Amino acid sequence: MEPRPHTRENSGVVAEAGMNLWILQTRPSGLVEPYELTRLREEARPMGVDLEAVAPEEIDLIVSRGGRRSIRRCGQEVDLPDVLVPRTGSGTDYFSLAILRQLEHLDVTVINPSDAIEAVKDKLYAHQLLAQRNLPIPRTMLVRFPVNLELVAAQIGFPCVVKLVVGSYGNGIVLIHNPSSFQDLMELVSALDRSQSLILQQYIGTRPGEDLRVFVIGGRVLGAMLRRSTDGSFKANISRGGDGEAFAINPAIEKLALTSAAAVQLEIAGVDLLFDGDGYSVCEVNSAPGFCGFEAATGLNVARAILEHCLRRQKGENGRQVQATHQLTRLH
Repeated sequence: MEPRPHTRENSGVVAEAGMNLWILQTRPSGLVEPYELTRLREEARPMGVDLEAVAPEEIDLIVSRGGRRSIRRCGQEVDLPDVLVPRTGSGTDYFSLAILRQLEHLDVTVINPSDAIEAVKDKLYAHQLLAQRNLPIPRTMLVRFPVNLELVAAQIGFPCVVKLVVGSYGNGIVLIHNPSSFQDLMELVSALDRSQSLILQQYIGTRPGEDLRVFVIGGRVLGAMLRRSTDGSFKANISRGGDGEAFAINPAIEKLALTSAAAVQLEIAGVDLLFDGDGYSVCEVNSAPGFCGFEAATGLNVARAILEHCLRRQKGENGRQVQATHQLTRLH
């Protein structure tokens, strides 16, 4: 799906904002810059935001009493940003988390914070946090080898969804239809890595191959997209070739998305909801959601909304006067 042109309306932030912003993102493997980074650059220029893309591998950390001089980029001392937005998502490793924590200790505004990113990277822990808030989630079970098939059948049932503890873009997820297929899969995984733990989840098949991606930014719902598989898979990820279209927000979706993001302490979140009977269940919450397909499907300017939130947070923490609006900016 090709994104729509990004003509803006109703600019809501003055160009004199003067914010220095780092986007922490792993260097792309190819020659093409990620869509999300390109869009953030496009929107940053007219807003007066000085945006730099910084790769974790460019950073050296020195733990000392040196304060803001304890960060090196490409071996050199640098001025630290006002705000840092990590876009490492489920690929956030120990070193990336250490960078975020160091910057947090140096009073850089980090959106999303390191603790939240670490929490949602662990799918089981994220579901524990959601369950603690009494939010609707599929029944979930962590298993280790040898797997007790009778217990799985009794607690989760079949079909069931098998997931790796860490993963994204629909990778590391498979739907198992019966106990025999489940046993075969467990034998295969055990032969490859017997120390591997797996997450099992109840399969919710109200609308197979469909789900909702809800974008939450700064405590408000920006919009929602219906994602639909186009190849018969039960996974509806746009990155896997799924289709997307705008979906009307209702009070139930809004409340569930906002509460889910708050439960894992994410300011910028992609909340994935499953259709569950007449309502919804939370599938997962993402800390660095892609928005190429979302902007194309909904016409909403996600990049600008992210930058406006960063400016509001900067104003709240250092008192600089930044004029912002809560109006949604649309794309044509």
